[in-house]
Amino acid sequence: MPHSTLQIIRDEHAAVAAVLRSLSMMMERGPGDTPERFFDVLRAMLFYIDEFPERLHHPKESDLLFPRLARAAPELMPVIRRLEADHMTGEGKVRELQHLLLAWELVGESRHAAFADAAQAYVAFYLDHMRIEETQLLPAAQKALTPDDWAQLDAAFQHERDPLAGGVRDPCYDRLFTRIVLTAPAPIGVGQA
Repeated sequence: MPHSTLQIIRDEHAAVAAVLRSLSMMMERGPGDTPERFFDVLRAMLFYIDEFPERLHHPKESDLLFPRLARAAPELMPVIRRLEADHMTGEGKVRELQHLLLAWELVGESRHAAFADAAQAYVAFYLDHMRIEETQLLPAAQKALTPDDWAQLDAAFQHERDPLAGGVRDPCYDRLFTRIVLTAPAPIGVGQA
């Protein structure tokens, strides 16, 4: 029986993966003739990652899913510990990327490599994190958790969902998403590939 929690997690992962892949494509393309737009959309993407996955998605996994799964399938503790460590360092990594991006934009080309290297490492880190959750934790959760666990998780995961992944649209974020979608390349936007 499918549980809405599993679909929400997968949908939110897909939204983050699309943003990360678009960020990578933009990095390959570079600022070109429109550096203001380039830096503006990268800032918006990093803000999105900080605002939704870091502040809303990860806490639900850490506070709700991981403890239940640790009780139901204690053999997964090493994986849960690793994923929880990723959650604990994720916000700091995003903030560091925001700083490195600002340094590249304001100080100039001498700071480009530092941002590019950190961004590439972050994208790989995050994609791997989501892959582990989807291939190791979610299948185990589907088998090990009780109907009562799923009822509580399904209710909790419905709240504060990522608007890029089917959550309720909050007009205060319209400018952010418009900025990302109009400038970023597919799969997240309609900007130049």
